[in-house]
Amino acid sequence: MGEGTGTERPKATVLQRVSSVLDADAHDVTELDGGEVGSVYHVSFHDRPDVAVKVDDSPLGIEAAMLQYLTRTTSLPVPEVLHVEPNLLVLSFIRGDGRFSERAERDLARHVASLHDISADAFGFQFDTLSGPFRQPNPWTDSWVDFFREQRVLPFARAARNDGTLPAAEFDRVQQLADTLDARLVEPASPSLLHGDIHPGNTVVADGTVRAVLDPAIYFGHAEVDLAYVDRLDSIGAAFYDEYRRHRDISAEYFEKRRDVYVAFHALENVRFFGDDGLPRLDSALARLGL
Repeated sequence: MGEGTGTERPKATVLQRVSSVLDADAHDVTELDGGEVGSVYHVSFHDRPDVAVKVDDSPLGIEAAMLQYLTRTTSLPVPEVLHVEPNLLVLSFIRGDGRFSERAERDLARHVASLHDISADAFGFQFDTLSGPFRQPNPWTDSWVDFFREQRVLPFARAARNDGTLPAAEFDRVQQLADTLDARLVEPASPSLLHGDIHPGNTVVADGTVRAVLDPAIYFGHAEVDLAYVDRLDSIGAAFYDEYRRHRDISAEYFEKRRDVYVAFHALENVRFFGDDGLPRLDSALARLGL
């Protein structure tokens, strides 16, 4: 008998590793879509609930620590961390129906607003976190504008330029954005705990209810960052904002002046991760900002 295909070999390895670490009889594995960082699998057992398994060279222990922090300190539904080791993260499997309805929008808005009500004495976090595969430095900083410029915009722009994914002309425009952030952004009344990459693709829903939120990139920042991330897909509409406003205010100036600053930063993250495909969105956001 042959050794099997390249696809079958990783699946067999996942079955063996998960069976071993959970001391359970895993009998079926399916690779899931959406594993932009590493590979994600759904593993079934004869004698215990299904699990989700992430396999990657990135620091999966940091992802586990973020999920555990959210479990301990918030009401945000996230998968339970069952096992973590280098290159392997095992989580509870949360089943959804994929229908992101208006009811689900409102439920997500309630969860996001509740998350944003959690505050800290400064901007940053107790440890460096991750955005996708990339480290997010989180030194405690008293000013949001300083933190966003020095720990988000400039490090990501320099890294993307050095990686060759951000052309020199676009880097100069992002540098201009960083230089003018004092005039473009405002300090919030207090820091908010951010998910950091919140959108429908990172949300598991069933029957109009949010069952789990995935792939956190947490830190304490301005709540408007999460709002801009939510807004980047057409599947989020007026219902989300209507429900969010029942719990927290959204300044009109956010939509008029500040949203595109955060949209530009998210586009910069995508340029670093995906390359040229992210450049048109970055170019459009910077152009709307007059850069």
